[in-house]
Amino acid sequence: MTTTEALLRGGLERRGDDLWLTLDPTFQGLPDTAHGGSVLAVFHLLAGAGLPAAVRGRYRRRVPLGVPLTVRVEPGEDRLACRVEDGAAAVLAEGEVGSAGDGVAAGDPVPPLDAARAHPLPVAAACLACGTRNALGLQARLAFDDEVVAGTWQPRPPLVAADGSLAPLALTTLLDEAAYWLGVLASGESGLTTELAVTLAEPVPFGTPVTVHGRRAAVRARAEDPRYWDTVVEARTPGDRRVAWGRITFVAVRGAARRLAQAMLALNPPEVVRRAFPAYVR
Repeated sequence: MTTTEALLRGGLERRGDDLWLTLDPTFQGLPDTAHGGSVLAVFHLLAGAGLPAAVRGRYRRRVPLGVPLTVRVEPGEDRLACRVEDGAAAVLAEGEVGSAGDGVAAGDPVPPLDAARAHPLPVAAACLACGTRNALGLQARLAFDDEVVAGTWQPRPPLVAADGSLAPLALTTLLDEAAYWLGVLASGESGLTTELAVTLAEPVPFGTPVTVHGRRAAVRARAEDPRYWDTVVEARTPGDRRVAWGRITFVAVRGAARRLAQAMLALNPPEVVRRAFPAYVR
């Protein structure tokens, strides 16, 4: 069985003194763009880090799929810095991996989703997180109510790590996906996650359900540029054990939801898409 971890490793290739990365279409977020959670997972993989660990990423431009990209790695005393560049040496994404003690603080406890008042969020076809036709993806389903964005996910076989635990990719992807929808609901627009600071607190035994959630009232627009929305997200396992958390920034791109909403109408009832993107679905 092919796993997402093996696919990430297979996309890394050493050519002489250079390290190259080609991301398989499995790792799609928005169309033709790598999911933010997959890029964080690459940084963690390059560091050879176990858990716990703190992983940060800053996305400067769209990270494409199926295209060889140059990876620069700079080891430090207690952390590894990474940079992904295109053929013109333009920085697409950069980040670092360090100890969990260098990570962001966890947020306040988040209330559970009210199932009686919850609404499902739209799904896509190819998305790593929610794609209905992505055979190696998570195929997660998130929902929202007045207070939270949340969802409980049951691990699928492709998301097992080489050591038999849950692949860290699953946690980074779930956190990034929840942050994306928190930003969408706050802004009414689609967009991208641009700054991610995630703490992976401990290994999760494979097969353990994971609940990811974030409080809607905690989402804040930046005073200096209201296109940027800061979110706080976390992942827990049964027994209310917090296994990962993050502070992730979403940037709204006005008008970007128009094409995305139309594509989602092919897979979702109109009212589901309308709740997420009311300005773009009548």
